[in-house]
Amino acid sequence: MVGLFFFIRASVKDRTEQVKLISDVPKTSLLEQLKDYFTQRAYNITASDAGQDTITFEGLVRPSWFLAIFLSMLAASGLFCLILVLSFVYPALTPLFIALELLSPIAGIFYWKKAERVETVSFSLESLNQQGSHTGSLLTLTAHRDEVIQLKQTFPLKSAN
Repeated sequence: MVGLFFFIRASVKDRTEQVKLISDVPKTSLLEQLKDYFTQRAYNITASDAGQDTITFEGLVRPSWFLAIFLSMLAASGLFCLILVLSFVYPALTPLFIALELLSPIAGIFYWKKAERVETVSFSLESLNQQGSHTGSLLTLTAHRDEVIQLKQTFPLKSAN
């Protein structure tokens, strides 16, 4: 039950991370590609600093029906196991313990209320020059872990670390 509780709580945890990525594409071209990419993914530009080539996007993340139902089912099965154990220990109170099963939808409601949030993506670009020739761009991205993974799959980016 403790693990289940932490699993349900972690379903709405903020997973923002900052990564540095290297691209072979020149800075100006990559900047336009990234603007188009995030606009297509339903993000809107909220701040832009042309001097530092920094852009901040915001977009609304909606909760998943599947995950809300899945978490409710997990809570129901966990509570059922707890009810079985308690009914063996206190057989006279078994009807009362069965009422605990009515608490399982709380997990889905908790997820549904906490999962809808405004997600922020911000990045800055720097030109990489090596021995006087242009070699690419350094992208510093701050975003949700899933957005970082999706961006790496869409663009040919290498980790700078």
